[in-house]
Amino acid sequence: MDARGWDERYSGRDLVWSADPNRFVAEECAGLAPGRALDVACGEGRNALWLAELGWTVTGVDFSAVAIARARELAETRGISAEFLVEDVIAWEPPSEAFDLVVIAYLQLPEIGGVLARASEALAPGGVLVFVGHDRTNLTEGVGGPQDPAVLHTPADVTAALPGLTVQRAERVRRPVEVDGEERFAVDTLVRAVRPPRT
Repeated sequence: MDARGWDERYSGRDLVWSADPNRFVAEECAGLAPGRALDVACGEGRNALWLAELGWTVTGVDFSAVAIARARELAETRGISAEFLVEDVIAWEPPSEAFDLVVIAYLQLPEIGGVLARASEALAPGGVLVFVGHDRTNLTEGVGGPQDPAVLHTPADVTAALPGLTVQRAERVRRPVEVDGEERFAVDTLVRAVRPPRT
């Protein structure tokens, strides 16, 4: 889906996603000392706003102007300070070694290697990257999510695209979702990696 398609999706009255942070992002980031954070493809800003509430200095980036406008509105309503930019993350170049945390949640692209490489380069020494997205096995073992295998992930594919980082966690995780009143599970790829500190 292109930016126009996402603009249309985000233009409804209700939030497309929950106002709460993604459960895996929250788990992986909860114990980190606040610093500078980048939320890549932030959508309406649920992860970025949560991080800002924890004391992070946050930049959220998304190619949907409607989503960014909504994120800014939510920040103002909740009295949160965060920067939100309208940028296409496929082409956008974040500043090198500028962030202590980079979050990429549910960015489903056929060619995500370049985005992951630039995200890696944006990490300061000691910085952490957290990636979560729909796993390829979700097609057969889970529910929901995109049905095009070209935009789905595996832990191995993601970690292979993180040059210079030390992988701390790379696995498939199950996420409970409600379908027709019943709890079922989606399968996600979850990766946590860190840029080694300078010695």
